[in-house]
Amino acid sequence: MTKQTLEQIAERIIVPLDVPTEAEAIALIQSIPQVTFWKVGLELFVSSGPSVIDALKSRNKKIFLDLKLHDIPNTMAGAAKAAGRYGVNLLTVHAAAGKAALMATQAAAQAGAQAAEKTAPQVIAVTLLTSISSDALSNELQVSTSVADYAQRMAQLANASGLSGAVCSPQEAEQLRQSCGDAFLLVCPGVRPTWAHKGDQQRAMTPKQAMASGASYLVIGRPITQAADPAAAFERICQEIAA
Repeated sequence: MTKQTLEQIAERIIVPLDVPTEAEAIALIQSIPQVTFWKVGLELFVSSGPSVIDALKSRNKKIFLDLKLHDIPNTMAGAAKAAGRYGVNLLTVHAAAGKAALMATQAAAQAGAQAAEKTAPQVIAVTLLTSISSDALSNELQVSTSVADYAQRMAQLANASGLSGAVCSPQEAEQLRQSCGDAFLLVCPGVRPTWAHKGDQQRAMTPKQAMASGASYLVIGRPITQAADPAAAFERICQEIAA
């Protein structure tokens, strides 16, 4: 990994706004002013709607709209077109929706952004949720291939469909970086510093390891947001990556 400044590292860490209300989200944003990139997921978006996106944009923050769209192509395209109007930076879909849906979503997001005179979001595909273990993939989802092979296939499908990148476990990042190229974004949740509890992430890696494996961005939530001092926890992670 090329040596980076603390500021450059901070720009590659996405912190989730995993709170139920916009008021709580704003309080969290204000408590960690160093964070430039925030994730808005299903709970907060369903609760607050696009007003939380406006709140982030008014503070010059980058936005990862993590809705994990997964439906028929027409429905996914309609949602992506609406999301494209918000001017967010990243938008997620499930790769398992298939190539037709992925291509339709990509085109619709660009069309929505163009109509609103905004920069189009980079659409990235979820390969496999990091909460899914190899046993769950095999026994519950009845997928006979390995976790690594399944993630590889889904990322390659996203790449072939013209998407900007994929969400993947950091454990798959090195292989996906080799197969999908340097321009393909790899956004990695399931990242936990050694001093933090793993929680429900079954395929976790430390932030420094994940960066070294080829991750473009790290999504780190509870080790920061549930710390006694979130700003200090964020700084500690940046410093550990830089060391």
